[in-house]
Amino acid sequence: MKPAWLLMIGLTAALLATGGFAQQMDFNKVEIITNQMAPNLYMLSGSGGLDPSHDDAAGGRIGVLAGPDGILMVDSQYAQLTDKVAAAIRRISTAPIRYLVNTHIHRDHTAGNANFARMGAMILAREELREGMVRISKSPNASANPLSDPAGFPVVTYGMGTPLKIRMNGEVVDLIPIRAAHTGGDTIIRFENANVIMIGDFYRNYGYPYIDVANGGSLKGMLEGLDATMDLAGPDTKLVPGHGTIIKRDDIAPYRDMLFAVREKVQQLIAQGKTLQDVLAAKVTAPFDSKVAGGLQPAGAGTSADRFVTAVYQQLKGGG
Repeated sequence: MKPAWLLMIGLTAALLATGGFAQQMDFNKVEIITNQMAPNLYMLSGSGGLDPSHDDAAGGRIGVLAGPDGILMVDSQYAQLTDKVAAAIRRISTAPIRYLVNTHIHRDHTAGNANFARMGAMILAREELREGMVRISKSPNASANPLSDPAGFPVVTYGMGTPLKIRMNGEVVDLIPIRAAHTGGDTIIRFENANVIMIGDFYRNYGYPYIDVANGGSLKGMLEGLDATMDLAGPDTKLVPGHGTIIKRDDIAPYRDMLFAVREKVQQLIAQGKTLQDVLAAKVTAPFDSKVAGGLQPAGAGTSADRFVTAVYQQLKGGG
């Protein structure tokens, strides 16, 4: 059982997660780009609408499996983009949207849930994700957050050790929960026949990793999630992060190595009695800053080096 203060921190973080980007985004300027991955599998990405100092991806990537059995979606984007996302889906297929699967709780992946549920979609996600939404709905400022709408809560949930399979449109879709990584309720979505895996946000190739500690994320889980993804993927599997470019299995290795290297350096400094401010001042990510796209973001950015190192420090100080 988490102490009340930690739950409150997690709730506040959930309320604010991706809120900075949302405030800086001009949703009228966002365009939804469609990328066909397989005969009946598509990825939708938002383009434009952000301050140019940030990653150009306007919200999280959406998966669309279309066919005679209806449509399965992965993630729902910001609520303000529902009409544009729905229009892009209708250009692919006019079949009913039957299922909506969430990779994790952040708004740029789930805020449109209620809108698509009202169109008839059944929402599936981790039990931890649903619990997070329920907590948000009980907060004093719940009405300001689209995640608080019960219509957007998952109605089918699962946990660690209980992956689900959905068979539709000639595809086998695996919903694979992973240990707390980016958040405490992350899911990998594998499309077996298309040989495509959607990996959410515990891997991203813009900026440094975002370990959302307040929402249950962990360094250890992120490393385990990367290992699990590498085990699931073949050499030709297309790996689709929530943000950034599509990658292959071998692209994960240097990302994972960077995580290990930073962890080791921070652990050494902790053993020397260094404070968080000492560790930040040591610039332990310096060897990677020029290699990581967006690695030199300002300290307040969501995927900045300082935010990443702070999360690593907190995890290691806490024994994680």
